[in-house]
Amino acid sequence: MSKRRAVIVGAGIGGLAAGIALHRRGWKVSVLEQAAELREVGAGISLWPNAVRALDLLGLGDRVRGLGGIEAAAGFRDSSGRWLFRSDIAAIRERYGDTLMIRRPDLLEILRSALPVEAVVLDASVRQVVPGGRQVTVTHTRGEHIGDLVVGADGIRSTVRAHVFPAAKPPVYAGYTTWRLMTPPLRIQIEASESWGHGERVGIFPLSDGSIYSYLTASVPPDLRYTDDHAELRRRFGRWHQPIPAMLESVRNAEILRHDIYRLPPLDRYAIGRTVLVGDAAHAMTPDVGQGGGTALEDAVELAEVLDEIADVAAALVAYDRRRRGRTQAIARQSALFGSVAQWSLPPLAMLRNALLGRLPPVVLLRSLKPMLSWHT
Repeated sequence: MSKRRAVIVGAGIGGLAAGIALHRRGWKVSVLEQAAELREVGAGISLWPNAVRALDLLGLGDRVRGLGGIEAAAGFRDSSGRWLFRSDIAAIRERYGDTLMIRRPDLLEILRSALPVEAVVLDASVRQVVPGGRQVTVTHTRGEHIGDLVVGADGIRSTVRAHVFPAAKPPVYAGYTTWRLMTPPLRIQIEASESWGHGERVGIFPLSDGSIYSYLTASVPPDLRYTDDHAELRRRFGRWHQPIPAMLESVRNAEILRHDIYRLPPLDRYAIGRTVLVGDAAHAMTPDVGQGGGTALEDAVELAEVLDEIADVAAALVAYDRRRRGRTQAIARQSALFGSVAQWSLPPLAMLRNALLGRLPPVVLLRSLKPMLSWHT
């Protein structure tokens, strides 16, 4: 019997992971990527225990663990550095598993290396997705691919979603923009934390080589641009607690990435016929609970599982939708709510938020994480 064929659109985390999961179960996989090369720079990614568990199921967990993780306490501070809340990563690890912070390009390289070289087709910008009776045709700038299954993993501005769900609502601005940077090794002892101001935040995450991954957010109108992002960051955050000023002094303007943060309104379904959406194409969420990549990895694992359990592709995708939509949309709502509160700008509200957070028992947070982190256990 000939192999079933999957055409995956998008070679990001969700697309590559879906390719690996299906390839390991005997599918012939083609991953179409519109970029001329696979390249991502300047950013880190948090992998909570559910994401690491998904990587274990893809056979890649140990390789990712070898890149390092968050071992110390983590929590929230104010702009002066005063701790508002501290959580114990060791307790989270004991109950749910490993939590890692690694460079995003390193994760993508691990995922890419787990697929046959010929599986990834670069410089292939999708033009059309045409469903048929038992197959789907994807036409792109380099020709066409025909598959028993098409997986849309092409991000928040998904071309596949636009073709398959033309009535879907467009992405919505979350109300803030984020600058991301990676410092050189600074040889300073720091703990992972997120610091809150008034409509501004700074995330600080040490990596195993002594460098720091950081994101800095501000509640500003969408599409607002600065001639010098570095100068703007120093203006906003230069008087915050260390190591924030030291981090900013260690990087150049060209090394700073800036993105307005958008989220995708909930879809009525993630699949139709033989076409299915995964990752940001299905449920793009704000980064506030660090689950964008993790839920994409989960999607990949569960998609391959249901296609193994149910022979009929269309029926399997209905089952996938039932398994994934409720969970991912709940996490997206939780992330949006958390981000909204963390970005509060009015001083009285920010003071109330900080005071309430300071009274939160760590065990409450530990228990509240169970629905999100205990996936697949």
